[in-house]
Amino acid sequence: MRTCFIAGAGDWDSRTLPRAGDFVIAADGGYAHLREMGAEPDVLLGDFDSLGEVPTFEDGTRVERFPTEKDDTDMMLAVKHALAQGFRRFVLNGGMGGRLDHTLANLQALAHIAVRGGRGFLAGEQSATVICDGEVRFSAIAGGYVSVFAYGGEASGVTIEGMKYCVRDVTLTTDEPRGTSNEFTGAPARVAVRRGMLLVVWSGGIFDTVEDFL
Repeated sequence: MRTCFIAGAGDWDSRTLPRAGDFVIAADGGYAHLREMGAEPDVLLGDFDSLGEVPTFEDGTRVERFPTEKDDTDMMLAVKHALAQGFRRFVLNGGMGGRLDHTLANLQALAHIAVRGGRGFLAGEQSATVICDGEVRFSAIAGGYVSVFAYGGEASGVTIEGMKYCVRDVTLTTDEPRGTSNEFTGAPARVAVRRGMLLVVWSGGIFDTVEDFL
């Protein structure tokens, strides 16, 4: 399945770059990150308040300009654009750091993807994904810490396998962070939820350790 790589204007994770065959969208100021690495997007969109200009391209890159007064963030515009094109695998870079409200908005973008049957990863010093009535599996090379939070309401049937602290069929709620700071053990690991959504945050690794993205 082809991946949509979205470049945002926030802190850039230089470990997480577009791969050959990825469909690349630059969300406003995210284009500056791509330009620094000598890459061009397939689509450039946003209100261009961050970038401060509306570039022109000779290679067929599509440019879509939106008004500054709009309902969606530039990152969400990019997510919705790609979902409409049929993409269900997403890597979002440049979506953390800076303003907390924008980071939270990008976590909600992951939920938007998840409830529509997709999987998105927010890359950074820590990586994050949201799963809805499903699971995420990590390969044995994954390292660092993992935290699991109920997201958007109660999450039931939560199972964690292959980590230092394992649970089966428990319920997590949004007012008790019981899933904070688990650890990989050098074995394949799995986080699953039967009903509801989970926000999964891990440090010490990138989405390359997630088995369905290998």
